[in-house]
Amino acid sequence: MTDSPFPIEASPELAQHAIAEEFAFFSDWSERYQYLIDLGRKLPAFPDDLKTEANRLHGCQSMVWIVPAGDADRLEFAAASDSAIVSGLIYLALRVYSGRSAREILDTDASYIGDIGLAKHLSPTRSNGLAALLAFIKAQAQRAVA
Repeated sequence: MTDSPFPIEASPELAQHAIAEEFAFFSDWSERYQYLIDLGRKLPAFPDDLKTEANRLHGCQSMVWIVPAGDADRLEFAAASDSAIVSGLIYLALRVYSGRSAREILDTDASYIGDIGLAKHLSPTRSNGLAALLAFIKAQAQRAVA
């Protein structure tokens, strides 16, 4: 996973602040959804040979694959989805959490979700999928510090 662009910001808090600022530029949710789709296109390529059942994230209506790497000092995640909007949600989660220490991951709540209004504008199935993604990331961090 050496081609990962993450982390972009120096800390999870700065990443969440930057996300909130970026989404504040858009006046309505159709523009925000388009931006989310555009962000999803920025995810690094995910090899087809990793799109296996073993790497599939369950709890999402869409197909999502995620592969963790690293240790307690630095955890990285590569992920992909067959859905454009879900790919954008993955991008935001990786922007906050990938390339961070396990302790940083465990200590960071996903406040950006509420800050940008995602919680109110996602369907229940997408909300469940996002929760499953965040739970997977936290679980990997918990394993790394154990």
